[in-house]
Amino acid sequence: MAKKQFDLIVFDWDGTLMDSTATIVKCIQSAAKDLGLPIPNENAASYVIGLSLADAMRMAMPDIDPKYYPRMVERYRYHYLAKDHELPLFAGVREMLNELAQDGYFLAVATGKSRVGLSRALHTANLMSVFDATRCSDETFSKPHPAMLQELTRELGQDMRRTLMIGDTTHDLLMANNAGASAIAVEYGAHDAALLEPLNPVYSAKSVDELHHWLKENA
Repeated sequence: MAKKQFDLIVFDWDGTLMDSTATIVKCIQSAAKDLGLPIPNENAASYVIGLSLADAMRMAMPDIDPKYYPRMVERYRYHYLAKDHELPLFAGVREMLNELAQDGYFLAVATGKSRVGLSRALHTANLMSVFDATRCSDETFSKPHPAMLQELTRELGQDMRRTLMIGDTTHDLLMANNAGASAIAVEYGAHDAALLEPLNPVYSAKSVDELHHWLKENA
């Protein structure tokens, strides 16, 4: 298949490739409960998905004493590590990624996960060999700073104008806008479509099947 618009396709991980949104929300809430802190509601906890853990805790719980943020991160990790091996890819993701790789696209991940966390997830999902490059929030600036996309394009020798970012949050789309890349929104993850639409994605997919079809026809 001849590539039409893009050479490099960059995916967010949580809520875009892996069905982990509900688990992340519960782990943030459990961490707050462990420490006797006000428990953020589902909207507040889901909104911060995609950020680095430190940034996520600060944004989800802006009114607590800052001394609790490192402890929130610690307790979040405790709860998440007990669950992460159970988390599935969204149906159709593996087939989509394999087809894109076979069609000659460069594939990458830009995620708010740590390097250790992403490595665990890639190993569990048996996707270690699918991606040409990855960037994590503990290696560079957190989304929506453009650094992840800038570093990925440099590493792979690609043009930002022919780079596509795919994600389920405003953080992903803002990163793409800040970097000068195109973006696709997926509506099945952490942020509602109404939040994603104003950031002008080239397409908004309601399912992995819709995303796969669009990429096959247009990418």
